[in-house]
Amino acid sequence: MPSSPDRRAGSMSGVPSHLARWTGLAGSTLLAISAYLGGAFPSGPLRSTPVSIWQGTNGPLILAAWAVGTGLMAYAWWALRDGGPSTRWALVTVGLWLLPLLVAPPFGSRDVYAYACQGASFVGGISPYEQGVSALPCPWLDTVSVIWRDTPAPYGPLFVLIAGAVVKITGSLTASIVLFRALSLVGVVVSAWALPALARRAGVLPKRAVWLALGSPLIAAHLIGGPHNDVLMLAALVGGLAVVASHPGRRGMLLVGGLLLGVAVAIKVTAVVVVPFAALAATAGPYRIRTLIRDGGWVVGGAAATVVGVTVLGGLDFGWVGGLSQGGAAVAWTSPPTAVGQTVGYVAALFGGHVDALPVTRGIAVVLLAVLLVWLWWRARTRDPLHHAGLALALTVALAPVVHPWYWTWPLFVLAATARRTGWFIVVALVASFLVLPDGTGLPRYTKTVGAPLMTLLVIVLVVRLVRSARAARQPVAAD
Repeated sequence: MPSSPDRRAGSMSGVPSHLARWTGLAGSTLLAISAYLGGAFPSGPLRSTPVSIWQGTNGPLILAAWAVGTGLMAYAWWALRDGGPSTRWALVTVGLWLLPLLVAPPFGSRDVYAYACQGASFVGGISPYEQGVSALPCPWLDTVSVIWRDTPAPYGPLFVLIAGAVVKITGSLTASIVLFRALSLVGVVVSAWALPALARRAGVLPKRAVWLALGSPLIAAHLIGGPHNDVLMLAALVGGLAVVASHPGRRGMLLVGGLLLGVAVAIKVTAVVVVPFAALAATAGPYRIRTLIRDGGWVVGGAAATVVGVTVLGGLDFGWVGGLSQGGAAVAWTSPPTAVGQTVGYVAALFGGHVDALPVTRGIAVVLLAVLLVWLWWRARTRDPLHHAGLALALTVALAPVVHPWYWTWPLFVLAATARRTGWFIVVALVASFLVLPDGTGLPRYTKTVGAPLMTLLVIVLVVRLVRSARAARQPVAAD
């Protein structure tokens, strides 16, 4: 009797696929245990430290379950980075890994409580773009981190409407969390449909795209365990790209793709950086201005119509654009421009000076991002616009003033389906998986004096390598 595909298929590392499957499941189970023992409970402390967690009830067990669980999931994901036996196998394995965290308390973040309070504010007749959740006040205000109680919502109008509907339907905090997590699961399911379609158009194996995008520990721990609204944005984003890439030149389908991309932007505005690249992907034939306007216009028009329509129909305004700036209140070395600013301050302190370089380094990063996005788009005219869309998302995260670990799922989803070389963004996702404890305590906050200089050194090394590569590319090749 022949062995099953799961048992006879291996991977790059020689790890059998069935062993990787159950190793990852053991890891997600340990993460769920750490969530039950020390997750982001509504009544839990709003500010903890690694030391206070260790000294608290079940502290060593919480940290051990988190570290080992994350390590097991990371190992299994890395071991089968070629995608495993098949797309179906990858989907079943990811589903198994998600099961334990579907029934666990919120994990790694308290953002879901902010979602509920913003929804309660909207239902109560207060625009979350004009006032913080303390204005109503939200009936669950004590669950929201202090730093976000008086700041406007940074999310798009569609997510505000979704949050309001969730609170109105459920009427309780616990039921709201359950429904938010169910919506996140829907986002994963939609992504599981869209990723293979996008991968086929980009010439990438669907099984690898599904595995790299959905099998990452970031998905289980933060997009489901959190849960975070990023997965809803990503589902609409990847779905829109898949529709556009599959139907270049077909106006009706391009409009549908644009509408889906508009949904992504209306959830989180970050998705807007992908729209210009989607317009390029929509063109049938070689790049021409006339073709771009004729085909890409349907994509851009559909996206713009969705955002404006949702905003107007929801009785909201564009205050969420201004709310984006409030994210800079958090300071962590996981953001390269923030790390450089911190390092400048540390160096100045060695000589008795006091320099707040964060506004400068963050401002330079914003300008640099704008320039690089334009350059990427211009370059994508004669290359693969889908892959360049993923690179644009990676740059957007890398140059942002604040980078939370789950932000790296944005480029991860697109690059998993469009990139030939995957090592660098897999490593970034693996490192990011270990940066937040179960109750939402961010380790970068307590490692800034080491993390910021190391990140700055990494930035310097990358810049030097890029400059050398650019110079080498300009040098003429000597004739034989």
